[in-house]
Amino acid sequence: MGIVESLLHRLPLSPAMIYLPIGYYLGPAGAGMITFSAAEHAHGLTIATEIALLISLFTVGLKARVPLSDPLWWLPLRLGVLTMVLTIAALTAIGHWLLHLPIGAAILLAAILAPTDPILASDVQISDPGDRDRIRFSLSGEGGLNDGTTYPFVMLGLGLMAVPHAAAYTTMSAFPLVAWGIVAGLVSGWVMGWLIGKLVVTLRGNFKMALGMEEFLTLGLIALSYGVAALIGGIGFIAVFAAGVAVRSIEYDASGKTATPSTVIGPVPIGVEVVEAATDPKKAPAYMTETVLGFNQQLESIAEFAMVLLIGVMLSHSGLSWEGALLGIALFALIRPVAVMLSLAGTRTTPLQRRLMAWFGIRGVGSLFYLMFAMQYLWSADLAQRLSSIVLTVVAMSVALHGISATPLMDFYARRRSRLSKSLGESPEN
Repeated sequence: MGIVESLLHRLPLSPAMIYLPIGYYLGPAGAGMITFSAAEHAHGLTIATEIALLISLFTVGLKARVPLSDPLWWLPLRLGVLTMVLTIAALTAIGHWLLHLPIGAAILLAAILAPTDPILASDVQISDPGDRDRIRFSLSGEGGLNDGTTYPFVMLGLGLMAVPHAAAYTTMSAFPLVAWGIVAGLVSGWVMGWLIGKLVVTLRGNFKMALGMEEFLTLGLIALSYGVAALIGGIGFIAVFAAGVAVRSIEYDASGKTATPSTVIGPVPIGVEVVEAATDPKKAPAYMTETVLGFNQQLESIAEFAMVLLIGVMLSHSGLSWEGALLGIALFALIRPVAVMLSLAGTRTTPLQRRLMAWFGIRGVGSLFYLMFAMQYLWSADLAQRLSSIVLTVVAMSVALHGISATPLMDFYARRRSRLSKSLGESPEN
């Protein structure tokens, strides 16, 4: 990948499309080099997928260089909440009435498949801080939000399947529980990100302390924001995304709207001016944010490799599902487009932007996490195997279909936008 990664940007291929068949070959259906029962190792796999997801959520938050007062945030909010709820409702109906799943299992399957992926969607997400393109920003923000907002529906499905840990989500007490989880996650994550970011910038600018160790700062802040949210009953995924947004807001406030982090930092020769850039009061916020983002993106690439390889191995074990194939077609061709069109009605988006956002509802590690999370609890082994096969089939379809289409469709969109801006004599529109 270190050798061919740059080539993939010019081809209708994504890294995940390479990792997935390798994982499948390594599994029982291929060479049989990796064989294990996902159900027996569900707890460990839940932790592994959770870590990968947290790294990606923090990365997405760091890239979102848009103040919270900007109306642009309404687009990912609509996608991350309204589109998700509509998707869960439609998938639940199909699962219950057409696949004949018990209502609890139907809700659980819908909630597992509802979140879009912040890891596998890198080709259609924000390319660099300050990217205000409506499609990229909306899909990035949606992936940052809906991994957390789908959690109550997962718990509702488990509660209806008689899992004691989720019983509270089947009663009226679920409403304040969910409201508090979302609010506490947002507030605690924002506060942790802002306080730690401000502390580091102040120590560097005034006392030349807290220099280097961006990798510890990154992992520590992710763990701290997630842990504080968990302690107070907040949703940790939302907290980590909010922490990333908060750290970026420190840089935005210091650098200003018109400047970019790279122009603020200026040229930094390796090993020569690093300390100067890190401790300059004007450059410190931008330098901190960009170095943390750079390290996080490397972690995200490694996490993508490990998680998609795991998906391939598990799919090799469970086998492809015709139910999953039919559900995937319905999700990508009908449910997602209708949900997006309804959610974005009345917004300042063009028909092409809405169609592309409707298509790029990429499924991946978020669905894998919730599948493993659900399999930790004792419920029907046969039903768990059936749901696992369905989910993994839909994810594999997403990797293939969206991986092939991402580069050509986004290139087409960029050309259309460029032609439109030239004809109007303006810079490219958001």
